[in-house]
Amino acid sequence: MILQTNGLTKTYAGGGGCENISLELNRGQIFGLLGPNGAGKSTFVKMVVGLLHPTSGSGQLFGLPIGTAESRRRLGYLPELFRFQDWLTGMEVLAYHACLSGMTMTQTRSPHMIGRFKEVLHRVGIEHRGNDRVRQYSKGMQQRLGIACALLMDPELIILDEPSSALDPIGRHEVVQLLESLRQEGKTVFLNTHLLEDVEAVCDQVAFLHQGKLRAVGPMNELLRHGTNWEIHVGGWFPELFDAVSKKLLPGLTFRMKKSDESGEAVLDVTARSREQIGWMNRVLIEEAVTIYEVRPVEGRLREWFLSMSGAQEEFRT
Repeated sequence: MILQTNGLTKTYAGGGGCENISLELNRGQIFGLLGPNGAGKSTFVKMVVGLLHPTSGSGQLFGLPIGTAESRRRLGYLPELFRFQDWLTGMEVLAYHACLSGMTMTQTRSPHMIGRFKEVLHRVGIEHRGNDRVRQYSKGMQQRLGIACALLMDPELIILDEPSSALDPIGRHEVVQLLESLRQEGKTVFLNTHLLEDVEAVCDQVAFLHQGKLRAVGPMNELLRHGTNWEIHVGGWFPELFDAVSKKLLPGLTFRMKKSDESGEAVLDVTARSREQIGWMNRVLIEEAVTIYEVRPVEGRLREWFLSMSGAQEEFRT
């Protein structure tokens, strides 16, 4: 196990932060941390890498207490908000980060390290700009340079905080391919992002933070099953039935009108936590004299699960 946290908490005087976060990260997987803006994701990441001291709780990184220099030696990190010295070239930025990792300037000039600088620049697609100054880089190129810095010392764990935020669709696709290649090499990646498509494409496990608290964690395919979407085809539906049905629903059971016509036929899009809740939905519809033609599960997608977990699913009700 690479990372383990137990009740990790950070509170601020003005509010915010995160509370009682306990999770585990195993080797060789890509772990996605999800949640709305302000959920506490970056606060949690900063505690893991030692940039913030926890208010309470504890954690271990590679079996060592988080926040210690020893625990960070096998870690690569791309922060969400980063700035490079714009008068340096890309190669010089990498040399500077090698020095921050404990190398001497003489060591960074060795053929081995020069070759390593070129290798990581090639992996992120900017090898042809290594001798250009950072001020000449676009925002997306600076993002790629930041990923190169995180990969530089060949770390076992790579923590990437919003790695695709400044990239175009092609760049995002290339980052996904890079993450997949890192997993094949046995690396472990901790991905903090709001780009759900990227998470769905590569992550083995996900955790969901909302209002500073951990609401769900586990394999993504299992979590999506907990937020399964169903389509219910009905007859005898009238608009005034919406409120009558809604008042009888159990917590976690929501629905919206997907389509309807003047004859009373309609398709309801239902999100439920279990099959038992769908049974309850059927009972409610029958009590309201609605005819049920078909009940069909629709494989849950990450976006719907995200909205349901954050409470935003309520906005779909019309």
